[in-house]
This record gives sequence, structure tokens and C-alpha cells, in this order.
Amino acid sequence: MIHLTEQAGYKVQEMMKDEEQPENLYLRVGVKGGGCSGFTYSMGFDDNKTENDRELAFHGIRVLINKDDEKLIKGLEIDYKESLMGGGFTIHNPNAIATCGCGTSFKTATDAGSPEKC
Repeated sequence: MIHLTEQAGYKVQEMMKDEEQPENLYLRVGVKGGGCSGFTYSMGFDDNKTENDRELAFHGIRVLINKDDEKLIKGLEIDYKESLMGGGFTIHNPNAIATCGCGTSFKTATDAGSPEKC
């Protein structure tokens, strides 16, 4: 379904330690409509699992994905990179056929007919 690299897992675990009751948290990964190309990624902590969620586990982290988002993020890889300018999460989505100059939104083949908003 998706993959969370070891480096990304370490960073998420580090961030969870700063949260209240980290043992009750999930990492929720998904997409939202919007952005220049049609969709933007969402990633954050959640303590609520619903019937429409698929639960995965990576490096001791419980990850939730809404089943409605699965087709858009199937094969997604989340990594964390450090550089001289700081660090950040990177996302590689094999379903994205185009991304916008802003770097935060993407388009898939199924919505490729939609006009660009950038």
C-alpha cells in the first residue's frame, strides 16, 4: 500500500514523544482536494480510528489511511531527509503524473483533463 522509510519512522517517533499521550496516537496519511494541481498531501497525528480506515504499521508506528484515499496514494513512499538547510519529509507518489511548482500538490492520470490552476 504505502511505505514509511526507516529515517521517516525515526523522525515520526521523535515527534510523537512531544505529543500528549503518544501511545494513543496514529499517524494519519492521506490527501485532500485542493492545491494548484488538484490534490495535496495530508499527514498528522490522530487518536481516532474509524471504520473507513485501514491500519498499517511501520517501525512501531501505527498508520491510518482512509480507504477513499487508497487509489491516490497506493505505492506512496514517505522519507525524511536532512540537509545543511534543515530537514523535511519527502513524498514520492508513483500515481502522480504532474506536480505544481509549489511542490505541495499533484495530479493523477484520472484527473489529468482538469485545467491547471497555477
